[in-house]
Amino acid sequence: MPRVKAPHKNLILAIVALAQFMVVLDVSIVNIALPRIYRGLHFSSAANLQWVITAYTLCFGGFLLLGGRAADLYGRKKMFMIGVSVFSAASLLCGLSQNTAWIEITRAVQGLAAAFMSPAALSILLTNFKEGKERNVALSIWGAIAAGGAAFGVLLGGFLTEYLSWRWNFFVNVPVGIIVIAATWYYIHESTADLDHKQLDLPGAVLATVGLILLVFGLTKAPTYGWSNAKTIELIGTSLVLLIAFIINEQHSKHPLVPLRIFRVKNIGAANLTQLPITASLYSMFFFITLYVQTVLGYSPVRSGLGFLPITFVVGIVAVFMSKVIAKVGYKVPLIIAPILMGIGLFYLAHVKVGGSYFGDVFPGLIIMSVGLGAVFVALTVAATTGVQHKESGLASGILNTSQQVGGSLGLAILSGIAASQTTKYISHHLTQPHVMLYGQVAGYHAAFYTGLGFAAVAFLCAVFLIHQPKGEKIEVNPSAGV
Repeated sequence: MPRVKAPHKNLILAIVALAQFMVVLDVSIVNIALPRIYRGLHFSSAANLQWVITAYTLCFGGFLLLGGRAADLYGRKKMFMIGVSVFSAASLLCGLSQNTAWIEITRAVQGLAAAFMSPAALSILLTNFKEGKERNVALSIWGAIAAGGAAFGVLLGGFLTEYLSWRWNFFVNVPVGIIVIAATWYYIHESTADLDHKQLDLPGAVLATVGLILLVFGLTKAPTYGWSNAKTIELIGTSLVLLIAFIINEQHSKHPLVPLRIFRVKNIGAANLTQLPITASLYSMFFFITLYVQTVLGYSPVRSGLGFLPITFVVGIVAVFMSKVIAKVGYKVPLIIAPILMGIGLFYLAHVKVGGSYFGDVFPGLIIMSVGLGAVFVALTVAATTGVQHKESGLASGILNTSQQVGGSLGLAILSGIAASQTTKYISHHLTQPHVMLYGQVAGYHAAFYTGLGFAAVAFLCAVFLIHQPKGEKIEVNPSAGV
């Protein structure tokens, strides 16, 4: 069967967006199934259960820079198809898991595959859509998928877990992956960076990958070990030494993994720095509200998932309209307003209570945060990719995804530690109070949400002082946009 020579750009967008949806979905869809996985595979402790999440996060965050550069060097379509193929196969093996080691290893392979698949997908989008209105519209849809996919994952995970099995949270990726692979082979043309070499900076790849894995691992384990514990200091300290060595290597390498000149492109550094606290605050909302509605309000997995459904609709609607907003006012204004909305939403959620209700204590805060999320991810992606040459689109995509993963890991580590500390403190001061464990748990959520609000404030300051958009600068509008 011959390949289509000139597929419509919307079809290309649909293919890569569907793949990105799988990546985002796989982070949230598993969270809601963790209690069933715990019982089904007989985990020895709840602490060990975190490896179902951590194994994925470690490999995803650690290999993203390598995955992004490999797409530029060896072919975006090739790396994308390899990533989707391995991701789908690993998903099947995850669903077939018979013990804890099996699922932890296959989750790590999933994360590795996602690290090659996600930047390649965004790179295909960047190289097929012209900078300006055409790309902004495409990135608006991409942003809606990225931000709304997490909420939909909780809903889908609830239905699959309750009515089928936790294993179907992984099996669902297999038919989707097959469709993406077939459509990619048939419709998407191969492209590589216009470089005079195909050499991969192996020392840089090792330093960056090991350094990022140790950093994410250290941040994840810090609440368990303690932030001042020697193990935590050793892990994070070693990661920082390796990342400094990586920067030095990049300065002297003939063909660096991350040419540092890319940070001379306006706003790449600032946008990625802004994304760190944004994703840190986002993780606080999803993680702790999921716990609140299930353990405090007593919701089933399906009902919990339905509670997050409004986020999907609000984020999707806002994100789609963001291309028009950015065309009129640029990306800086949304990046200033969005963290304010997220902060207001987190402030509202910081007042959830024992004996509360979804519509009184959760729903308003979720809606306010959703408006901010729909705006911020689109604006961040536009800011972080505007001005990037096609030959470095995979690299820029990898950097953007890395900052998202590191920000999320940092946020969850800090917030989990603060919540646990506040819960312990509350219980020790209210030993005679009825249902003290439940009240202590909610007190921990309050502390986490307030800290998330602080992260949103940091993102606001980054947007105000670091994002540069000269007064009167126009975002190019291309009347022949293909979307």
